[in-house]
Amino acid sequence: MSSSTTTTTSATSRRAALADPGYQAFVILRAGFTVAPILFGLDKFSNLLVDWPAYLAPWINDLAPGSAQAAMYAVGVVEIVAGLAVALAPRFGGWLVAGWLAGIIVNLLTIPGHYDVALRDFGLLLGAVALARLAQRYHGKQPSH
Repeated sequence: MSSSTTTTTSATSRRAALADPGYQAFVILRAGFTVAPILFGLDKFSNLLVDWPAYLAPWINDLAPGSAQAAMYAVGVVEIVAGLAVALAPRFGGWLVAGWLAGIIVNLLTIPGHYDVALRDFGLLLGAVALARLAQRYHGKQPSH
């Protein structure tokens, strides 16, 4: 009888959590900030979406050892790790992605003609901060699967 009550309580709790708009926002942001960094990170190795080395500021390229493409390989690894961090530990991963985006914004602001992309990434940074804050709120309160 106890397991039946526990199952019913768990299902009710899960429905309540899924009906909460704040929790829905958390799930949407967590999914987005897991998938996007992983996909963009993987694309750093193939340049299918864009010629990524063109988005590396010359002063950063001068500091980085090797070519701009080699730097993009390192960027790709960091982005994949950041996406996995969001998936596994969104309270930490959200802040990691926000910090990474801040660095990308600084890079883009030093390249003429990329200010629109920097502004877009600022919006993404705000989303990553919102994810981190929502993860703090919903930590340990996710419905069981």
